[in-house]
Amino acid sequence: MTEEQEDQIIICRCEDITLREIRDLIRRGYQTMDEIKRASRAGMGQCQGRTCRSLIAQEIAQMTGQPLAEVRIPTFRPPIRPVKLGVLAEAEE
Repeated sequence: MTEEQEDQIIICRCEDITLREIRDLIRRGYQTMDEIKRASRAGMGQCQGRTCRSLIAQEIAQMTGQPLAEVRIPTFRPPIRPVKLGVLAEAEE
């Protein structure tokens, strides 16, 4: 796979964020998951990062030289799974 093809890989499907965008952010100095999340919305889609957060953590570790175990992964904030507003409205009744 060429670097150009690799750069087009979608890392965050919910927010349509590519590997190139993640790498560009890391090169610009964003080196934590929270910083990348705030700058790109990666991990803020419907799946709440279930798909992309480990991929982004791996890329941070690789590009910064830090061990993967030291890359802090943000905790999930409720609701972890999508909840229909009707379900919440019924809870009030």
